[in-house]
This record gives sequence, structure tokens and C-alpha cells, in this order.
Amino acid sequence: MTHWTIERLGRKGDGVAIRDDARALAALTLPGEVIEGEVVEGRIAAPRIITPSADRVRPACQHYRACGGCSLMHGSDDFVKTWKVGVVTEALRAQGLTAPVAGVHVSPPRSRRRAVLSGRRTKKGALLGFHARASEVIVDISDCHVLRPAIQKALPLLREIVVVGASRAGELSLTVTETRSGLDVTVTGGKTMEPALFEALAALADKGDLARLTWGDQPITRRPPAIAFGRAQVTPPPGSFLQATAEGEAALLAVIRDITRGANRIIELFAGCGTFTLPLAETAEIHAIEGLPAPLQAMDAAARKAGGLRRITTEIRDLARRPLLIDELGYDAIVIDPPRAGAEPQAREIAKSKAGVLAWVSCDPVTFARDARILAESGWEISRLFVIDQFRWSPHVETVAEIRRR
Repeated sequence: MTHWTIERLGRKGDGVAIRDDARALAALTLPGEVIEGEVVEGRIAAPRIITPSADRVRPACQHYRACGGCSLMHGSDDFVKTWKVGVVTEALRAQGLTAPVAGVHVSPPRSRRRAVLSGRRTKKGALLGFHARASEVIVDISDCHVLRPAIQKALPLLREIVVVGASRAGELSLTVTETRSGLDVTVTGGKTMEPALFEALAALADKGDLARLTWGDQPITRRPPAIAFGRAQVTPPPGSFLQATAEGEAALLAVIRDITRGANRIIELFAGCGTFTLPLAETAEIHAIEGLPAPLQAMDAAARKAGGLRRITTEIRDLARRPLLIDELGYDAIVIDPPRAGAEPQAREIAKSKAGVLAWVSCDPVTFARDARILAESGWEISRLFVIDQFRWSPHVETVAEIRRR
């Protein structure tokens, strides 16, 4: 069998294998390794390592080779950290930009407080876990090295929920979040609600002491989950966005606080239910904008109960379709945390504004680099860049940048 050499890793963590003029993607490989394996549709799904990299380590997880939840556990911590920094800097370089990396945060093992699991009912019970790589097959997990212990402990209960609530042909999606008052579980894709199903699910929620169980859009239990954002306690809408780890959130917030230090009036775009808004309101007036009403309602309720915060105003607005215009951006600082698609229309308006400083949080280096180039063309530059790795052993990487006018 012909040998291939791994040239580099692609953005999704697969090795780019080269042989003469041919290229293929090879899972679970590292740069510099020599491998062999059969190529099917441009992929080497089961490469055999002939010459391993010095950065190769033994994966700790028993599910790793099959499960698609992680893809970089075979690389050393130093290698993965360096590679993720490189993903960010290369994305910027492709747009003609450079930026000093001022810090890197990596969340520890078993720190994911929010995860989306897949479940399927079987003849003997249920499968619960993550999909296999490039597959719809669910890998049943018993010990996950990324999940918080409270979620890990609840896996048997969640399997019972799948058995009770999944049709034989359907697949459930279970968004599980650890909160201060217990687990918050939102399930989609299940059976249509009827009295017997409601009773069975309520009994399981009580058995597992869940803070909240929501079936589609129907609440089963009513004990409010609680998330601390600064001094405020928020009850987020079911299934709502939350930073994946408490450690990653703290790292992001610390940088944003530093970037906006001294600002009296801050506008926050894509504010969600107050992850950054509520802590920042301890020292500054905030105008928070979000496209959905439910997160803002949760934020408002938490702010009223917290007390001691400066004025928070909110606005429901789809910033992708209706970005803020230049005359609406007259604030000391702008904080923005857009979705994976980035915020190209909004970046064009911010580029023309006279805002003092911009704290830009991103979960996609490529769209961030595109938007940063728009700002750079109008005289802005990245003065500091921080790389945040909340999704340990996955190719996902986040950044927060301080951007100022030259």
C-alpha cells in the first residue's frame, strides 16, 4: 500500500495527506506523520500510522476512535494550543492582517457545562452520545472527558428519557446545561405530547431532580434553572445559548472588562440573555441588542432582581437584516458577539463610526478575519487578540479582540 505524508491539519482537524500530486484528508493524524490507507471519496477514513509524530499522545477516552465529539485528543496539549492559535493567525493573514496574540486560555478537561447530545431508541434500550465522524450513527458514551460531572452522572437518566420519549424511527436532540439549581434539559424530535407521556417524563424529571425539562416548547417541570452573570441570577430560555464552560466565559469576560475599562456608555450587539451585559452593567450604562425577545426578557428580569446595576436598556433587532447605522453607534465602547456567520453588514457600519473601542468576540476565525478586514480598510486595527479554547480536543476555537482606530 502506498505511503502518504501529512502536510498539515485542515480547519476541521483532519490531516491533509499528500503523495506526489495527490491529496486526501486523513482523520486522527498529525503533521509530519507518514501513513497508509485506502482513499474513498477523497478521505482516508482509517489511516495506519507508519511514522508517528513526536506530538502524538495516547487518547484518554475509550470512545475516542469512534466518537465524533472530539478530533484532536491524539495530539499533545501544547500541539493543539499552538495549532489553534495558528488557525486564527492564518485566517487573519489570508485577509492581509496581523495581530499580536496577548493570551491563550484552554478550558480544563470535564468542564463542558452545556452539550447537545443525540439519542435514539433501540430494541434493548437507547443510544445516547455524539455522532460518529462523518456519520449519522450515534456512538453510545459511558464516560466523556469533556462533560461536567453532573452531566456525566445524568447519562443513565437521559437514556431513560430517550426510551420513553423517542419513536423507533426518530432521533432526539437533548440540550443539557448545568445550572446552579440543577440540570436544564431541552429535548426536540420526540413523540407528540399526550397525558401518559407527560406523566412519564415528569416522573423522570423528579427522579433525576432536574431543574427544568422542556419537551419541544412545552415545559414539564417549572423549577427555574439559575445561571450567574456577575451578581445577577438569570433563568435562561429553554435551550438558549450559553458559553460552553464557566472557565471560558470568565476568560472572555475578563478581556472584555479590560478592553472597555473606563467606558461610561457601552452598546452590546448580539447580547443574548446577558452573559456580558449584566457584569458590565456593574460599572457602565449598557444598551443591549438581541434578535429574539425571550433572552432579553430573561436579562431584564435578572437585572431587576440583582439591584445595584447601572441603567440597562434593551432592543429587539435582527442585526443581520437591519444593522445599526453610524448615527446609532455613538458609544464609548462596542461589544459584539455575533454568530458563526459573523456580522459583515454591521462591521461596515461600525467601520464608519466614531466609537472609542471595539471588543469583538468570535466563534469562527474565517468570518472574524473577513469582518476585521472591513474595519481595517477604514482605519481600525487589532491591538490585542486573545485565543479562547472552550471546546477542548475539537477544532473549534474562539477569539476576543481589542480593535481601535489607528
